Amino acid sequence: MNLLISFFFATIVKIQGADWCYQSQVTCGGNCTGPDGWATVAGTCDGTAQSPINIVTRRTLPDGRLTPFTFTGYQEAFHGFITNNGHTVQVDLPATAKVQGGDLAVPYKAVQLHLHWGKDGGPGSEHTIDGERYPMELHIVNIKEEYNSLAEALKDPAGVGVLGFFYEESRSSNKKYDAIVNALNTIKHPSSNTTLSEVSLDMLIPSQSNMTSYFRYDGSLTTPACEESVVWTMFENTIPLSRQQLAAFSQLQFADGKPMVGTYRPVQLLNGRQVYRSGSQVVLVSTLLLITSVISAIGLPLPN
Repeated sequence: MNLLISFFFATIVKIQGADWCYQSQVTCGGNCTGPDGWATVAGTCDGTAQSPINIVTRRTLPDGRLTPFTFTGYQEAFHGFITNNGHTVQVDLPATAKVQGGDLAVPYKAVQLHLHWGKDGGPGSEHTIDGERYPMELHIVNIKEEYNSLAEALKDPAGVGVLGFFYEESRSSNKKYDAIVNALNTIKHPSSNTTLSEVSLDMLIPSQSNMTSYFRYDGSLTTPACEESVVWTMFENTIPLSRQQLAAFSQLQFADGKPMVGTYRPVQLLNGRQVYRSGSQVVLVSTLLLITSVISAIGLPLPN
């Protein structure tokens, strides 16, 4: 009887402790909870301001407050851990790396970066642009400078600022990513890590002159507990990686031993949220030129 009771309670604990997982891990006999059931893991995953989303460019609104960013410490090389955390690849970042401007209320400091990808270089980004899914997506996770931890920042509706970048397949390899791609061989299994050296954030993202076009909206973390505390910035210009470099991420393994592929959450409903875009002055000038041309064409006097 005692053995039966022990088995019963062990079964309950196993069910209640079932981890969340991506759709690529869901099987008929498995006990991990895929994206459709994440709300049972964390109720906030069923919120009304969830991420990622499909950005429909023609429905975005220009916002003149979305000016270029100022980056501090992004050019400095750092030594950080790169880890297979069982869900993705994560790199710890120095808090000296900061971002401000772009209508962020205060400076935000870096915490970590991680990636989302498909299978062998196939579609795998979390956000989509006009329905297009890119091969991979980078998230640089930042928190307001005043906070000491991500957990603390998540209590603030705008406590977290994520900078998101899309990757695009290129014919040649991106040498700036050699350190990360080479490290993947060492962290194939969950909970394994190694040290990255002589890497800077500037090496991993587009040049600052190519980061003036971006989208902005309010959303959430894209994994449980899906807290709706994120100011999202998604940059238009992509990062090039070769097919071989993109495919290298698929050699990693989930906690269940399966290939780590399809590490993205399906896009979520906007639920009335507005997505804004930078570069409103260009749009405004174009609109004024169009109005002026129309007025001239129909022979009306131009305003003084």
